[in-house]
Amino acid sequence: MYVGKLVFAQVMEFAPWHTFRRLVKKYRGDFNVRSFSCLDQFLCMAFAQLTYRESLRDIQACLRAQSSKLYHLGVRGNVSRSALADANEARDWCIYYEFAQALIVIARQLYADEPLSVDLANTVYALDSTTIDLCLSLFPWAPFRQTKAAIKLHTLLDLRGAIPSFIHISDGKLHDVNVLDILTLEPGAFYVMDRGYLDFERLFRLHQAGSFFVTRAKWNMDARRVYSSPTDRATGIICDQTIALNGFYSRQHYPEHLRRIRFKDLESDKTLVFLTNHTALPALTICALYKSRWSVELFFRWIKQHLRIKRFFGTSENAVKTQVWIAVATYVLVAIVRKRLKLDLSLHSMLQILSVTPFETVSLLQLLTDAAGNTDTDVTDKQLNLF
Repeated sequence: MYVGKLVFAQVMEFAPWHTFRRLVKKYRGDFNVRSFSCLDQFLCMAFAQLTYRESLRDIQACLRAQSSKLYHLGVRGNVSRSALADANEARDWCIYYEFAQALIVIARQLYADEPLSVDLANTVYALDSTTIDLCLSLFPWAPFRQTKAAIKLHTLLDLRGAIPSFIHISDGKLHDVNVLDILTLEPGAFYVMDRGYLDFERLFRLHQAGSFFVTRAKWNMDARRVYSSPTDRATGIICDQTIALNGFYSRQHYPEHLRRIRFKDLESDKTLVFLTNHTALPALTICALYKSRWSVELFFRWIKQHLRIKRFFGTSENAVKTQVWIAVATYVLVAIVRKRLKLDLSLHSMLQILSVTPFETVSLLQLLTDAAGNTDTDVTDKQLNLF
């Protein structure tokens, strides 16, 4: 309840701190720590995410300017660049990874009833990755090219609410398709992927798990038609076929039939060929499912623009993963606040408001509700409005 608390402290109240304390104890995050605890580290890093701080010096200057309010912010330790740098270097990033996962579980429950772009009761995931370029001399543990380093964020996005249900951070060399080996597959769910994930052995493993996939076929795929279903070409569906693979290895890796849908986009005049193992859905629904994959592209563009994950506060692997997972936790926490307060406000607008009001002592609900009434809700797709 609001009793004159700072806006930042009110946002942090929505986090499950009992889970955070359990994780700190599990990984001994505060072992032999005198003043700057894991909680202080998380709050400072989350503050940096919400207020668009660009460096450790930036964080220190901003927080020390409001030193009389740090206690009410929740920070008990002395904020300094060295303390924060040492914490990012030494505290196990798994603390923040598991805390972000706990927040994701809460958010997915809150957004479980969100509508999809297609009339479907199943869970729909979009799988893709994005690359963040780094300097090879500063990040030698993340090789990518001969003179370049990078990390990849492999993300499985739940399209109900644009909540990332799975994120894997790897170096730039890991091929996207390898992520299918570490996914926990959900029976009955749809996995929408681009052609980079077309590997018949892995797709058959997904099929055997009772899951469905929608992806695009490569131009040189060797297959023969087994059966053709009637189609209405006026809708853009050129053909809806059941096919069998001809290639020696591909036939061994995927011995069952697949469904191939050839679709002509009347707007762009492009012809797209989709592959799926679901045989009952209308062909147009399969095409609409693949179109919904664009949400994960919007998600990547959105977090790169509004979260601090392109410039890192440390150069070690632990520091980079700590920053990424705290950024994810902050994103999901704001999404939880939006849902629990029942706000008709985009996530972008919420972050803009929170970025300039962390030290205010107004009611969070009143602040965001008043802003929702004064905000133009006519937001186009180009503005990356995920919610």
